[in-house]
Amino acid sequence: MPLGLIALAMGAFGIGLTEFVIMGLLPQVAQDFGVTEAAAGWLISGYALGVVVGALGLTAATTRLPRKPVLLGLVVLFIAGNVLTAIAPDYGLAMTGRVLAALSHGAFFGIGSVVAASLVAPEKRAGAIAIMFTGLTAANVLGVPFGTFIGQQFGWRSTFWVISAIGVLALAGIAALVPAAKGPQEQISLRRELRAFRSTQVWLSLAVTVLAFGGMFGAFTYIAYTLTEVSGFAAGAVPWLLVLFGAGLVAGNWLGGRLADRRLDLTLVAFIAALVVVLVAFALLAGSQVATVVALVLMGAFGFGTVPGLQSRIMDYAGGAPTLASGANIGAFNVGNALGAWAGGVGISAGLGYTAPVWIGAAISAAGLVVMVVAAVAARRTRAAARTSRTDVPATTSTVPVRVV
Repeated sequence: MPLGLIALAMGAFGIGLTEFVIMGLLPQVAQDFGVTEAAAGWLISGYALGVVVGALGLTAATTRLPRKPVLLGLVVLFIAGNVLTAIAPDYGLAMTGRVLAALSHGAFFGIGSVVAASLVAPEKRAGAIAIMFTGLTAANVLGVPFGTFIGQQFGWRSTFWVISAIGVLALAGIAALVPAAKGPQEQISLRRELRAFRSTQVWLSLAVTVLAFGGMFGAFTYIAYTLTEVSGFAAGAVPWLLVLFGAGLVAGNWLGGRLADRRLDLTLVAFIAALVVVLVAFALLAGSQVATVVALVLMGAFGFGTVPGLQSRIMDYAGGAPTLASGANIGAFNVGNALGAWAGGVGISAGLGYTAPVWIGAAISAAGLVVMVVAAVAARRTRAAARTSRTDVPATTSTVPVRVV
């Protein structure tokens, strides 16, 4: 395994930590700045919006630059954003720091996916992307509980100092272990990158990302309410149950990457279908604590197991200009997050109960499954037509031999 993948995973770990750890620290942040919990919640929403902007804007702005220096610059931006958050004397500067860190998020994963894929043979690219995303899943399993503990013991600012230190380690690792591209570099223009969006398959892949991942996140956003109000768990058990969910993320990311390298579209269809089944079963059996624990693990596994395949798929259909499409797919994950969270909240506000987000998530993911099946069938027909055009030889009376290519 190329050591550069470990360095990329370290960067992904830090980014995942800064995205999610704030959820456990919101009460402290709100009290420190003298704002309401709703206002403090914008430190999460503002981050998500920053991810989408950075995924498209920064990726587009750096298409003509060598990828390794761009990655290093993004990590520097990430460090600066977290340092600013750690020292912010007021809410406004804290939000600025969050947005700065978020701008690096989408572009880092978008460009990092392309770099990770370039470090291995073509038939192993989904697995390489999965290794990089392992840092993100590990942040959920290990980093968030630890970061929350640090913040509770030494103040929430200490957590962001730790995240900044992780960013410095990632910066050093990428500088030392990710190889620079060799030889003269092809200049890739923004116009060429935008051509990738002429592909129907690129748009279908983006739609699958929004819907399939959005369904899982819709159920996950309000999971604490489901666990305590429906399943009957004590509030103190929720962090440990979320560790189980995170373990599912790690397992699904690893397995999804390996299987996607063998049969990409089949793996995605199977994982999304399994996610729908798990969400429906969870909604039906949420009153059982045993069933809930099993559903949490499987929801994380099948939900995040789609990530390496979806990222690899959009890069495949983007052809020779995968960077902006890859970044757009990272943005699509966050659009899905916002869609799922909004839809789940609508269900609760309508008085449908705390299993409503799970039912709604299942419906959204089912829509993603339909789109994925359509995309897979269309891709299969296109490949079959291409094979036919290569092998069909028109009838001729010429004595000159015909060469089939």
